[in-house]
Amino acid sequence: MPLIPLRPLLEAAKKHGFGQGAFNVNAVAQAKAAIEVHEMFRSAAILQGADLANGFMGGRTDFMNATLEDKKIGAKNIADAVRKYGADSRIPIVLHLDHGRDFDSCVAAIEGGYTSVMIDGSSLPFKDNIELTREVVKYAHARGVSVEGELGVLAGVEDHVFSASSTYTNPLDAVEFFKKTQVDALAISYGTMHGASKGKDVKLRKEIAVAIRECLDHEGIFGALVSHGSSTVPKYIVDEINGLGGRLSNTYGISIGELQAAIPCGISKINVDTDIRLAVTRNMKELFAQYPEKRASASIGPVYELLEEKKDQFDPRAFLPPIMDTVMYGNVPDDDVAAIVDCVERGVKEVVGTLIVQFGSFGKASLVEQVTLEEMAQRYSKTRS
Repeated sequence: MPLIPLRPLLEAAKKHGFGQGAFNVNAVAQAKAAIEVHEMFRSAAILQGADLANGFMGGRTDFMNATLEDKKIGAKNIADAVRKYGADSRIPIVLHLDHGRDFDSCVAAIEGGYTSVMIDGSSLPFKDNIELTREVVKYAHARGVSVEGELGVLAGVEDHVFSASSTYTNPLDAVEFFKKTQVDALAISYGTMHGASKGKDVKLRKEIAVAIRECLDHEGIFGALVSHGSSTVPKYIVDEINGLGGRLSNTYGISIGELQAAIPCGISKINVDTDIRLAVTRNMKELFAQYPEKRASASIGPVYELLEEKKDQFDPRAFLPPIMDTVMYGNVPDDDVAAIVDCVERGVKEVVGTLIVQFGSFGKASLVEQVTLEEMAQRYSKTRS
């Protein structure tokens, strides 16, 4: 089926009370694996390409310096992969831009084939955030594309997003934000953090989500709430990485129990990235430990060298530049590269499959309305003020 916008999936999640994981992908193999595991559990899927992930998928290995042109190429590459592996799927699939940093980045994603975008104006003054988000909503909704905004600041690091401290979302500001922007979803700050170091025993301020949800319902406003920085950072994976020579420390995630408890409080979409990075990196380290002869491979030996050089890192993008043709286009030239692809796919399926079950979206695909972008654009035009 064709990709759908985010709005119908959020409507189903809110109506039926389940949490929908949203999983970041940075390679063709990750997109393929994410779709396959959602199909296996009969769950709708939200695949996310972060703004700078588009740059990486556009061939910019130093993705922190990605240009708009890099992002345009990468957005199309991700969208092509999702369409390739999702075209004949029986589940609804959303391709969502995570942390779009400006209007042009959102446009690049939409032109590349994304069906939903996030514009992150959370670092701006409140009025400026509203104006930027409203501008993106106007452009996106006219094309049937859903929009997520952000209000409040999460601590931690994710690509270009960084803050040393958090600022919780004000529920009254959130309601005003929904009213003035007509955004479909809002990422809120309620105790989560970006990155792998979220602190021990984090307790989410679920009352913030409850207050926003009740205010929106009182005003008759549809709006889904999004939990960013929600990776669980499984201890067993971190321990396995360190057992294979890694040097990861101070790694703590959000507990599954806290995330599950947030769902009935109004959280519909739960973003996860770090967990996938950890599992993929662990798998690659295991591959070279089990098959030491591959360390001298002409095609993937350089991947091993980067794993050894950067023992304190866990983002696969730090290790995969030697096989960028495979990352960007899915080409697999030999058995050694196929072994790396297998590491990537198994890591995605391990993490995503677990969270589909724990968030409760398994078996819910049929509850999501299959709406085309054209149909969604018509619906948006009828509600536009």
